[in-house]
Amino acid sequence: QVAIVVTDGRPQDGVQDVSARARAAGIEIFAIGVGRVDMGTLRQMASEPLDEHVDYVESYSVIEKLTHKFQEAFCVVSDLCATGDHDCEQVCVSTPGTYRCACRDGFSLNSDGKTCTACNGGLGSALDLVFLIDGSKSVRPENFELVKKFINQIVDSLEVSDRQAQVGLVQYSSSVRQEFPLGQFRNKKDIKAAVKKMSYMEKGTMTGQALKYLVDSSFSAINGARPGVPKVGIVFTDGRSQDYISDAAKKAKDSGFRMFAVGVGNAVEDELREIASEPVAEHYFYTADFRTISKIGKKLQMRICVGE
Repeated sequence: QVAIVVTDGRPQDGVQDVSARARAAGIEIFAIGVGRVDMGTLRQMASEPLDEHVDYVESYSVIEKLTHKFQEAFCVVSDLCATGDHDCEQVCVSTPGTYRCACRDGFSLNSDGKTCTACNGGLGSALDLVFLIDGSKSVRPENFELVKKFINQIVDSLEVSDRQAQVGLVQYSSSVRQEFPLGQFRNKKDIKAAVKKMSYMEKGTMTGQALKYLVDSSFSAINGARPGVPKVGIVFTDGRSQDYISDAAKKAKDSGFRMFAVGVGNAVEDELREIASEPVAEHYFYTADFRTISKIGKKLQMRICVGE
């Protein structure tokens, strides 16, 4: 219970006793004085601490400047997230007098409005996901380690199992090397360990050849792909391809694969757009600096999860 008293003069009766009774009854009193008000009267009325409950303005025309203060004061009183009086599994977002639940990046809010589920390909369905990673010399060893972290950032957002998400990894430079096929590893821990152990090829940039391998081999049954399961390819590159990409890029999309293109540094944006599925703006990403690819990772987590 809160009372806000606004006055611009001296009272014609006593306020001290009745104010004390009000405060004793649990009423929080804010006293606002305007113009030629008696400040002693304000202090007699207001709750403790006085510096938080007594305010003064020169005239009624500027009293609205106190609005923000009271909005903040009442939000703190009713901040159910701050008091822990909520049942959100991950993130509580406070609004005046109430709250709503949200989820961390890579998770989606369930229909109960409280709990969160890691991405598993969307709406409980399965997902076959293959990373196609540039291992060319221009990437450099220290940046290749950042690329590994980027891959594992995406893996963290998935529910990996025989019936949900499967992950495969291919590295390319002047040639193409399958690091591990879909379904070889049945949990996130083993996938992430295999990614960390991946050695750096350090040669050219044959993106077209890599895309052809993705289409012809990565999503084949012999390499663990499951019939009728959505297929997603994430292509990562830091430079212009040294071979022709158009035919393989078109074939990947025509085959029904959902293709994401991620470019860093000297990557050619026209090539990224050619690789990316429609709508292109939602399927291609570019950054000049390897150190910021984790931001792209966060966006990709949500696109993969929600999009399917």
